[in-house]
Order: sequence, then C-alpha cells, then structure tokens
Amino acid sequence: MRRPLRLAALLAAGALLAGCAAPAASSAPSASADGLSGTVEVYAAASLQRSFDQIAQAFETRHPGVTVTAVYDGSSTLATQIGEGAPADVFASADEKNMAKVADRAPEPQIFAGNTLVVAVPTGNPGKVQSLADLARVTTVLCAAEVPCGAASQTLLSNAGVAVTPASAEQNVTAVLTKVAAGEADAGLVYATDVVGRTDVASIVPEGADAVVNRYPIAALADAPNPAAAAAFVDFVLSADGQKILADAGFRAP
Repeated sequence: MRRPLRLAALLAAGALLAGCAAPAASSAPSASADGLSGTVEVYAAASLQRSFDQIAQAFETRHPGVTVTAVYDGSSTLATQIGEGAPADVFASADEKNMAKVADRAPEPQIFAGNTLVVAVPTGNPGKVQSLADLARVTTVLCAAEVPCGAASQTLLSNAGVAVTPASAEQNVTAVLTKVAAGEADAGLVYATDVVGRTDVASIVPEGADAVVNRYPIAALADAPNPAAAAAFVDFVLSADGQKILADAGFRAP
C-alpha cells in the first residue's frame, strides 16, 4: 500500500519542479525594440557596395528583426528598374540626375555623400600613365555616358581638353575597375572610393578632380513595401554611424 503513495509523491514533486523551471529559450529571431521587422530592399549604385554591405550589417545588428537585401548596379540601370515597378524600398544613386528620373517614387531625396574620380591603372602601371592626357594614347575603359561615373568622366576629360576613345564603355564603375585590375586595359576612370584598400590597382589623382564631384542622394520610396524599415535605413545612412562607415571608405561628407 505504501508503494503507490510514494509514486504519487514523486509525481507531485516532479510536477512542482517542472512548474518552477525556467521556460525554454525561443528559437524564433528576436524583434527590434522599435518593432521593425521584415526585409528592406535597397537599390544602390555599384560604387556603394563595399560601404553599404557594412552599413547593412550594422543596421541589422541595431534592428535584429530586419534583413537588408541589396541590389548593386549602375544608377541609370537601377532607376530604369525602379521606374518599371521594381519592389525597392530604398534607392541610393551616385548622382542627382538618375534620382530625378524616379522623382514620382522618390519625392524627398537627401544627399548623403560625395565622390571624385581617379585614374586607375594595373599594379606596376605598364602603360606609364601619369595624367589625363595619357589616356588618349593607352587602352582606356570608361563608364558609359548615361552612368554617373561616365558623365563625370566626360566632364573631367572635357575640362582638361582631352579626347579619349574608350576601348569599352561599361554600365557601372565596378566593370571598369575589373578590367583594369585584370590587365585588360591600361587605365580607367573610377571613383576614389573604388581603389581604397586595393592591391591589384594603383591610382592617380588627376588635375581638376576636385572640380567634378558627384553628389549621392538617397530616398525611401513612396510605395516601399516596408516603409518603416525603409525610413529607418535612410536615417541610419545619414546618422553619425552611417557617415563614419562612408568616410572610412573614402566618401566625402555631404
């Protein structure tokens, strides 16, 4: 008769301990303290990739409920895609001209950075390039005229009185730098930020570079699928933390 009583007592004790035990940790991702969640899709100029990858990581750390996905390409290409209805939340352009193309979807752009051009050459400078004038005699690649880096390149060359027939006209600055680094070209005009930390290319700051400054605008799109996260991302880019990441990458202050 005592065995059932002992078993009942053990069961009761077990239930009491279970009731006092701490609840198991949830495997679900934690939400941001401000309630932000979901995905924020950022369309950004190719020259922003390295700095925006860092900004995205820092933003996700601050807002653990949000995932940042980024599409990088020439600003003109991105503007076309946005104009055709791409489901972007944020657009960061390398110039104001391409931002203006989507003014109906980006009504309040803000300037967040600036950039200038440099002449990029393969390590060792096999073409012996020293100035903009040398680009007319060596194999040179440039951005296409409709791309911000291409428009800036044409202005820089025109100001210097130099006519260059490029071996190719690329749709974004990353493609220009890739060809130079691979030795497929003796030189190319790219942004100063593109060569920071690179060991496969060298750079020359051409005369007149400071007179041709690209201003980078950013905007949360009016029909953003995730408007709260889009606004928060723009705010982060403009914040002291976002500006430090950009400055470390070589961008100028707005």
